[in-house]
Amino acid sequence: MRRPAGLGDEVYSAIYAQLMSLKIPPGGRITVENLVRELGVSQTPIREALSRLEAQGLVVKTHLIGYSAAPQMDRSGLEQLYDLRMLVEPFGAARAAEQMTDESIAALETIDQDMRRSRPEDARSAYSHFAQSDGAFHDMIAVGSGNNLIQDTLARLHTHVHLFRLYFHSRATTDANNEHARIIKAIKRRDAKGAEAAMRDHIERSRRRFMVFFTGEQS
Repeated sequence: MRRPAGLGDEVYSAIYAQLMSLKIPPGGRITVENLVRELGVSQTPIREALSRLEAQGLVVKTHLIGYSAAPQMDRSGLEQLYDLRMLVEPFGAARAAEQMTDESIAALETIDQDMRRSRPEDARSAYSHFAQSDGAFHDMIAVGSGNNLIQDTLARLHTHVHLFRLYFHSRATTDANNEHARIIKAIKRRDAKGAEAAMRDHIERSRRRFMVFFTGEQS
């Protein structure tokens, strides 16, 4: 790997992509020494990256054993995750429509545009990038709600991490982009009810998309 000023971010992104693409499978052992050889960097940026990934719920550190990829979410966990999202996020979107600053809305649009433009040659790299941007999109709306408890709750769920690692869904990016556009449109209009409805619809459609992992049938 190159050694740019943002080496730590590059190492983080490289390991993140391996976890999200399941190159490192759920529960799989992560050896620092192997990553040193593979990425061509010292242990310091790798350990820093693993600490960031641990905070995001992608990596688990066990005393005297080391690092491993977090276990995969089961069907019950997915249902509970969406039940909680449905209770919290539509309300947060409604509040964001009322309270978000114009600057924050512009930043939200920038994230949305970045998600639409990103087309790396490797489909799974594109999916990993989309997952990070999806998390930033929803987090910005939570921040824009002005409710710290909503932001903290969603941050602890690590929603995008668990969902996008479940299933490589080629339709998820296009569908989500269209749903995000409706959310942004309502927020820009300062339409609280419209933003709430658009977020509710997005979450329900997302639930159906990712439930395919457990049903094996296209929704």
